[in-house]
Amino acid sequence: MKTKIYIDGYNLYYGCLKHSPYKWLDIQRLFSDYILKIQSPDSKIIKIKYFTADIKARVASRGQNASIAQANYHRALTTLYPNEIEIIKGYYSLDKAELPVYKNPPDKNDRTTVWRLEEKQTDVNIALHAYRDAIQSRCEHIVIVSNDTDLEPALKMIREDLGNTLKIGIVVPAKKPTGGKGFRPPSVSLKRLADWTRTHILEDELINSQLPRQIPTKKKPILKPDYW
Repeated sequence: MKTKIYIDGYNLYYGCLKHSPYKWLDIQRLFSDYILKIQSPDSKIIKIKYFTADIKARVASRGQNASIAQANYHRALTTLYPNEIEIIKGYYSLDKAELPVYKNPPDKNDRTTVWRLEEKQTDVNIALHAYRDAIQSRCEHIVIVSNDTDLEPALKMIREDLGNTLKIGIVVPAKKPTGGKGFRPPSVSLKRLADWTRTHILEDELINSQLPRQIPTKKKPILKPDYW
């Protein structure tokens, strides 16, 4: 079954990878050897679309090093999987904003000046790519790696236009819940539109799906960032 995977890189990073040693993640292996092998073993991955945005070095905790590390990771993925992985970029906007100070009840007149950093275009890019691939019969199975309800309208249209001729899977990019604070349950609206839903990614799957520390190229090898 021809399968395309659409990964929200922001969701994946903050749900599974931040403050972990697993950022050098082999997303092709993670899905082919683990997640799809369990959830949909007849799947054959024909493309992984990874949606992201370039870090703004001036607001990153590690500055320019963070930008270089991200660029090396993207190069590593496309060097190892030139035909299987496509990286699709939006952008970050950084703007001055006047926002209400946190208090309860809210006071709209008590405001402070902040920098507002927002990722732009990722959700709409995922929605448009998934819908176009589905409607043009470029695959038989789509897998959305996100827990963002903004994607519900696109999946709803796919269901309305194609019925059950296309299989839909949802992977929530989160660690296995432990019942502690901060657990975000899977989106009910996405789950009801899917044929199957995976509510978390196991730590063992992340451990066993790491890229080689050094990836050869025609010039200098790509190296895993030291602080990753």
